[in-house]
Amino acid sequence: MKPNQSDPTVQPVPASVVATVDAADTTLSNPRWAVVALGANLGNRLENLQGAVDALGDTPGLRVKAVSPVYETEPWGVEAGSQPAYLNAVALVRTTLPPSSLLERAQAVEEAFLRVRDERWGARTLDVDIVAYADVVSDDPVLTLPHPRAHERAFVLAPWHDVDPEALIPGRGPVAALLAETGRAGLTPRPDLELRLPE
Repeated sequence: MKPNQSDPTVQPVPASVVATVDAADTTLSNPRWAVVALGANLGNRLENLQGAVDALGDTPGLRVKAVSPVYETEPWGVEAGSQPAYLNAVALVRTTLPPSSLLERAQAVEEAFLRVRDERWGARTLDVDIVAYADVVSDDPVLTLPHPRAHERAFVLAPWHDVDPEALIPGRGPVAALLAETGRAGLTPRPDLELRLPE
């Protein structure tokens, strides 16, 4: 489900803006690395994750540079069997957007896929979480960086480690060590499913 003109998160972008964004990949206009975790356990889960990757890729000031393998995982924080299993993945992006604008975009993408926020840890069509943004450490309640629970969630650590084995979580340490400590219980690799980089 690649976003089209009916997708409320996609607006026409002037050619001059596109040119500036494209130049950001090769000039030092201060692009930063960010890590975005994706999850879905309602609807066509893989299609929803791919739609999120494509929508992020359509964002001015952002380029999706890598997407992880897909994992199937048990829902976090709820009674076993009370929700469908999740598909999870991680995307690495380069962006000139500040964290607050990246958060706004992530939430807009969720809303485009009819994400409902009725309950904490509720089932969802799409979850788009900013896990880390460069080396920023912030306790802002609107966007805490790095994500306050990423270091203990195998469904974030495993796909992140797959695409960046040397990754560090600011203030927490190497993703590889955190994954070793957390373990891979409840994670099922899905090599039959694949996410594509945006065209």
